Formats: sequence, C-alpha cells, structure tokens
Amino acid sequence: MNSTPFTFVNRTTAGIQLGDAIRRRGLAAPGLVLGLPRGGIPVAFEIARALGAPLDVLPVRKIATPENPEFAIGAIAGKTVVRESNSPFAVSTQRFAELARLQRVELRRRERIYREGLSPLNPKGVDVLLVDDGLATGCTMLAAVREANRLGASRVVVAAPVASDSGHALVRAEADEVIALRIEPHLSSVGAWYDDFTQVEDSEVCELLGRSRAVANKRSPTRQPVRFP
Repeated sequence: MNSTPFTFVNRTTAGIQLGDAIRRRGLAAPGLVLGLPRGGIPVAFEIARALGAPLDVLPVRKIATPENPEFAIGAIAGKTVVRESNSPFAVSTQRFAELARLQRVELRRRERIYREGLSPLNPKGVDVLLVDDGLATGCTMLAAVREANRLGASRVVVAAPVASDSGHALVRAEADEVIALRIEPHLSSVGAWYDDFTQVEDSEVCELLGRSRAVANKRSPTRQPVRFP
C-alpha cells in the first residue's frame, strides 16, 4: 500500500488502476464482474475490460431513515437484507422492515432500467468479483457479498479503490478476498478520495453496461443470459 495520501482523478482512472493491480496479483480472471450501482459501475467497467470478463450489475440500496438519509441503518441486495449493527439511529424492527420494503421497490425500478429487457447473468458456480467505488461502513457491500453467495457463486472477491479499516474488516469476514488500493483508518467520506466524484446517473450506468454487452456479444454471439434462481 502507498503510504502517501493521494486521490483518484475520477472513477474511471480508479478502475484502470484497480484493474492493473488485480492483474499484477496474478488472480484468475473472474467468471463475472458485478458492479454496485451507481458509483461502482464506472470502476467495474474498467476492471472487466482489463480482465476480459463479462460485466453485469448487482443492484444494492442503502437503507436509511427520511430524517437521516445520509446515514445507513442497513442495506438490501436482491433477497438479502443487512442491518447495520453500529448505527446510532435505532428504529424498531417493524420500521426497519418497512424501510427495507421501500428500497426493494426502488431496486426493482432501477433493475428494469439497467437490464433494458435482458435477464441478469447467472453467478451460480462461477468466481464473482464485486466492485464499488469505495467501502465506508462496508454495509452495502456486505449485502452484495451475501447475495452473491446466496445465488451460488463459487468464490466471491471484493474490489474497491479505497476502503476504511472497519469496512474492509467487515467485508473480509465473509468475502473470500478483499482488494483495495488504499485502506484508511479514518474514512469519513469515499468522495474525499476523488478529485471528481460527480454523481453517476442511470443513463451512464445503462451506457456502460450496453458497451460491455456489445463486446461480450462479439466474443460469444450465441451466449444467452439466464435468470437468477
């Protein structure tokens, strides 16, 4: 790890650097790269391109209260729900379930947009690389790891340009491996480690996924996507 503080120019350059680092580690190319929308997709796109792996999206949503929307009390990915154990904003079990239900509705809406009528690629029995633009609490990535395991991935590796000590430890406890260019003891904001941390819009997510699909179709034109179990 570099001991000198630095920032990434943007998510694209972070993805290029992270992809290079993964290749230098000599890891076998994953069967599937799954980006966490929205900010993880530009990073994941560059990694998938560097590794020659197919790219798809694993929609994940932070669960927060309307009163404190910036502070996660949990996260949801597919059928997996994680509750943040260290959140200072306690809510009842019933209230948490209602907040999770609302986020599940949003997940389905976004997935319809990102899929563009296509079924998700199936992670069952393959090595999966989960990618985000950073790990702060690690809660949303933990939900993604558990969902990938639930769906039958043979191995789950997590990659992010920057991670907090605590977020890295939380995810590492359940992922097979966590790769980060920078691990920080005090990470108050992922965005602070980027010169340009402009919000990624749904249109950019769709555009990058479309470009990746086009490349995959050229490599294997008869390949058909299949539905998650």
